[in-house]
Amino acid sequence: MRKTIKLFVAVLLFSAVSGGLLAAVKSATQERIEYQQIKFVKGPAIQEILKGCSNDPLTSRFKIQDGKVDRSFFVGVFDGKPNTVAFESLGKGFGGDIGVVVAVNLNTDEIVGVAVTTHRETPGVGSRVRSEPAFVRQFKGQPIQDPFKVKGDGGKIDAVSGATVSSRGVCGAVVASAEVYKRLKASIAEKAKSIKS
Repeated sequence: MRKTIKLFVAVLLFSAVSGGLLAAVKSATQERIEYQQIKFVKGPAIQEILKGCSNDPLTSRFKIQDGKVDRSFFVGVFDGKPNTVAFESLGKGFGGDIGVVVAVNLNTDEIVGVAVTTHRETPGVGSRVRSEPAFVRQFKGQPIQDPFKVKGDGGKIDAVSGATVSSRGVCGAVVASAEVYKRLKASIAEKAKSIKS
């Protein structure tokens, strides 16, 4: 019985030390891991839609708590003013969630650019919502509060041929972005002011 208790205490101590060590490693590397994910997954899309800004939007970022979600916002400085923000929302595609980054001008509330970051759409079909510039270009210059829908659903967005469900997913993500923007605009604008060029 004594051996069993000693073994139990040893296992308990080993588990506690291991758990503490793993938690410390995660805490120490979490920010670096997050930056690597931003740089290689979302970064190319953010850099593309904020092309021409005088700062690095990947490092000029901040977070805002939105209910249970911690949202990241990337700021683009144009003409010396931090007047454009990009952030990601999700839409439902054929293969699952489609991650879409939407950039909005804070002064005009117009979309500066839209880019797909992640998806599980069918290669060569639904995946073209990411690779066809003419599709995402349709959103540029439109008011963020527009009710974006594909033409087949009574909207004004031309769907990618053969990828209507994926196109709807992108439209849904842009609509979700509009809801986030409307809800958090005051906080976004306030935090964006602190970004320098």
